[in-house]
Amino acid sequence: MATLPERPEGDYYEDGLHWKTRTLVTFAAGRPFIWIDDEIRPLDESWVRTNHPGRALLHRVVSGSGLQATDFPTLTNWLRET
Repeated sequence: MATLPERPEGDYYEDGLHWKTRTLVTFAAGRPFIWIDDEIRPLDESWVRTNHPGRALLHRVVSGSGLQATDFPTLTNWLRET
Protein backbone atom coordinates (compact mmCIF):
# COMPACT_ATOMS: atom_id res chain seq x y z
CA MET A 1 0.00 0.00 0.00
CA ALA A 2 1.34 3.41 -0.97
CA THR A 3 1.98 6.06 1.64
CA LEU A 4 0.90 9.31 0.06
CA PRO A 5 2.39 12.72 0.80
CA GLU A 6 0.48 15.46 2.57
CA ARG A 7 -2.57 16.51 0.61
CA PRO A 8 -2.13 19.85 -1.17
CA GLU A 9 -4.79 22.55 -1.06
CA GLY A 10 -7.76 21.20 -3.02
CA ASP A 11 -8.03 17.80 -4.63
CA TYR A 12 -6.94 18.74 -8.14
CA TYR A 13 -3.96 20.49 -9.69
CA GLU A 14 -4.32 23.29 -12.24
CA ASP A 15 -4.00 20.74 -15.06
CA GLY A 16 -7.07 18.90 -13.74
CA LEU A 17 -5.34 15.76 -12.45
CA HIS A 18 -6.19 14.48 -9.00
CA TRP A 19 -3.34 15.13 -6.59
CA LYS A 20 -2.81 11.36 -6.09
CA THR A 21 -2.47 10.41 -9.77
CA ARG A 22 1.21 11.17 -10.41
CA THR A 23 2.24 9.94 -6.95
CA LEU A 24 0.59 6.55 -7.44
CA VAL A 25 2.08 6.07 -10.90
CA THR A 26 5.53 7.04 -9.60
CA PHE A 27 5.21 4.68 -6.64
CA ALA A 28 4.05 1.83 -8.89
CA ALA A 29 7.15 2.27 -11.08
CA GLY A 30 5.70 0.19 -13.91
CA ARG A 31 4.24 -2.49 -11.64
CA PRO A 32 0.51 -3.34 -11.77
CA PHE A 33 -1.66 -1.44 -9.30
CA ILE A 34 -5.25 -0.86 -8.27
CA TRP A 35 -6.45 2.58 -7.21
CA ILE A 36 -9.80 2.60 -5.42
CA ASP A 37 -11.20 6.07 -4.84
CA ASP A 38 -14.38 8.11 -5.03
CA GLU A 39 -12.70 10.99 -6.87
CA ILE A 40 -11.20 9.29 -9.94
CA ARG A 41 -12.06 11.21 -13.09
CA PRO A 42 -11.68 10.42 -16.81
CA LEU A 43 -8.61 12.67 -17.02
CA ASP A 44 -6.88 10.58 -14.32
CA GLU A 45 -7.71 7.37 -16.21
CA SER A 46 -6.39 8.80 -19.47
CA TRP A 47 -3.22 10.11 -17.83
CA VAL A 48 -2.49 6.73 -16.21
CA ARG A 49 -3.02 4.89 -19.53
CA THR A 50 -0.59 7.29 -21.23
CA ASN A 51 2.06 7.48 -18.50
CA HIS A 52 2.07 4.07 -16.81
CA PRO A 53 3.52 1.13 -18.78
CA GLY A 54 2.09 -1.52 -16.46
CA ARG A 55 -1.47 -2.65 -15.87
CA ALA A 56 -3.63 -0.40 -13.73
CA LEU A 57 -7.20 -0.57 -12.54
CA LEU A 58 -8.69 2.74 -11.48
CA HIS A 59 -11.86 1.71 -9.69
CA ARG A 60 -14.28 4.46 -8.72
CA VAL A 61 -16.53 3.90 -5.72
CA VAL A 62 -19.49 5.95 -4.57
CA SER A 63 -18.66 8.61 -2.00
CA GLY A 64 -20.40 7.90 1.26
CA SER A 65 -20.76 4.17 0.73
CA GLY A 66 -17.21 3.27 -0.31
CA LEU A 67 -16.15 -0.21 -1.31
CA GLN A 68 -19.10 -2.60 -1.52
CA ALA A 69 -19.45 -6.37 -1.98
CA THR A 70 -20.51 -5.68 -5.58
CA ASP A 71 -17.06 -4.19 -6.27
CA PHE A 72 -15.14 -7.34 -5.38
CA PRO A 73 -15.85 -9.34 -8.57
CA THR A 74 -14.27 -6.55 -10.64
CA LEU A 75 -11.21 -6.42 -8.38
CA THR A 76 -10.90 -10.21 -8.20
CA ASN A 77 -11.16 -10.66 -11.97
CA TRP A 78 -8.54 -7.97 -12.58
CA LEU A 79 -6.16 -9.59 -10.08
CA ARG A 80 -6.61 -13.01 -11.69
CA GLU A 81 -5.64 -11.54 -15.06
CA THR A 82 -2.53 -9.88 -13.66
